[in-house]
Amino acid sequence: MTKAKIITSLKLTALAAGLLLGTAAHQAALAQDIKADAKANPYCANIADAASDARFALQKQALADMEKEIEGRIKVLEAKRAEYEEWLRRRNEVLTKADETIVLIYSRMRPDAAALQLTNMDEEIAAAVIARLNPRVASAVLNEMEPARAAQLANVITDAPKRDKNTVRQN
Repeated sequence: MTKAKIITSLKLTALAAGLLLGTAAHQAALAQDIKADAKANPYCANIADAASDARFALQKQALADMEKEIEGRIKVLEAKRAEYEEWLRRRNEVLTKADETIVLIYSRMRPDAAALQLTNMDEEIAAAVIARLNPRVASAVLNEMEPARAAQLANVITDAPKRDKNTVRQN
């Protein structure tokens, strides 16, 4: 054999040995990966329930917070509804205080005399009488009153809230 053939033969043998060693190393790495996966799979399986429980707890807490917020809004709406029902009840009560005969009497009086009489009356009754008068007669009576009392009665008729004199109106 010639020197070149021997070298070529050694090279091929070395290459084959290298391939065998590389394949063996690769197989060893694969076996190690399989062992790691075998260890990881039970860990993942064991922790999956805990992760699911944690996710469920977070969702449950979020729903409980939303439910509390909705209950708060319902309470506010119920309070507003009760306030409006009370307003309607008071309004109807004020209007019924003015008996038809009293309204008829005041509608036939002179505006200045009616204004003087209504100025000295309880404000709710006076407002009820004015509210039941014909608008033309009511405006004439209110015109004869002092402006502060006329405004007070108009506020009772419209059921406007009483404001402090120091309160500034904001638009």
